[in-house]
Amino acid sequence: MSNRPYNPPFLLRNGHIQTFLASSSLRVWGSNAMQASARAEMVTTDAGVHLLGFRSRQQDPQQDPRPKGLVVLLHGWEGSSDSTYIRRTGRSLYQRGYEIFRLNFRDHGPTQHLNPGLFFAASLDEVFDAVRRVSQESSKLPVFLVGFSLGANFALRIAVRCHCQPIPNLRHVVAISPVLDPEESTRRADRHPVIRRYFIKKWRKSLALKQRLFPHLYDFSAAIGSRTIRQTTNLILARYGEFSSTRAYFDAYTLTGTRLNDLSVPTTLLTSADDPIIPVQDFHELQLNPSTSLIVHRHGGHNGFLEGPGLRSRYENDLPSLFDRWTQNAHSTPL
Repeated sequence: MSNRPYNPPFLLRNGHIQTFLASSSLRVWGSNAMQASARAEMVTTDAGVHLLGFRSRQQDPQQDPRPKGLVVLLHGWEGSSDSTYIRRTGRSLYQRGYEIFRLNFRDHGPTQHLNPGLFFAASLDEVFDAVRRVSQESSKLPVFLVGFSLGANFALRIAVRCHCQPIPNLRHVVAISPVLDPEESTRRADRHPVIRRYFIKKWRKSLALKQRLFPHLYDFSAAIGSRTIRQTTNLILARYGEFSSTRAYFDAYTLTGTRLNDLSVPTTLLTSADDPIIPVQDFHELQLNPSTSLIVHRHGGHNGFLEGPGLRSRYENDLPSLFDRWTQNAHSTPL
């Protein structure tokens, strides 16, 4: 990723505007060769969890028949493989010669019917296993993992696990606007009425569908009627979770302090000082090893980093350039 100064136009220097536009459908008009070539794939983990993904293989006869690599994209909470930032990023990388795999977490996108169990953000095993399987199936290609928000949290935890359970062809991990302290991020999301309504509306819809599909397992009436993300979380964990408390649940996927010190996969973290959901101070207090790069921009919001009237994200340009350096020299040092 580039550490050059990021100076968006004046009208894009507000973190909330950047955050809202990052997921806006205004950014996905026009053709998308990555989506046109996508084919659905079911990934079944060792534990029998079914996760739906979409693979886009390179099909341009004018290009080198061997793609540069495979990029696995992980969306944020209540997002999906069709989230705006996923589609834009995938399109940019696909145009530069990379194959794309967009993974849906459990109960995200059109997948509530695939598993009777609920999605919990602390459940790393199924996502790690899915990424490992997809990487193994593309063993002749270098693999890159890019996550956004909660997906970035998953990407970082996968990189940590690689210290003791390596994914051999995983070359680089990029975490964009990663959630480091989920309890604090929940508190901040609840404080902002627009952000709170955005997530609550999507979560209620998902829970209602899950209840209709598995009425013998779930009754979310109290949770669907709650007004905050934290209250909904408390109610679901109390009835269906396996954690001693909500605090224990959040702690299971907190990544502050020294928890990223053992990263063995080269990793880049990108965040902004004006992110309305994630406090920038958490990044300044991280203890990172030399294989990890941290980039903090003054502006950019959450998953934003938009540049100009075309609403193109800075990382849409930076990610292909970063991965190109790795494909040209696997031992190069990330910038």
